[in-house]
Amino acid sequence: MSRPQPGWTVVCQLSDLVPERGAAALVDGEQVALFRVGDREVLAVQQLDPYSGAHVMSRGIVGSRAGALTVASPMYKQVFDLRTGACLDPVGKEPQHLRTWSVRVEGDVVLVGSGGAPVEVLVAPLAAPAALETTEAP
Repeated sequence: MSRPQPGWTVVCQLSDLVPERGAAALVDGEQVALFRVGDREVLAVQQLDPYSGAHVMSRGIVGSRAGALTVASPMYKQVFDLRTGACLDPVGKEPQHLRTWSVRVEGDVVLVGSGGAPVEVLVAPLAAPAALETTEAP
């Protein structure tokens, strides 16, 4: 790989990232949570959990909802879209979103773009499941 272009930071080797697990990196003095979500795809969101104030997002549980790749905060279990940073399930609180970063993979090198982007599209939280009706046995 040639030298990274201005605005990009080399953070690790792709082989350092375990699929569907998070890892933390420091980009321009800010903690970023990286997630390897496919053979060669890496997504990045802020490491700071906006609900707890702890830098823990890389320790969240990776999953999916309605086709969106997600991470659930390990603290209070809010669920965020890994591509957009939108909060999909605020668990009864006001939705707060995560910043995202552009990521490139060149060969085995993972690069993160400078200056994470704030979420611009607000997504309504998922509706709470309807109460289950029960019937008495005859």
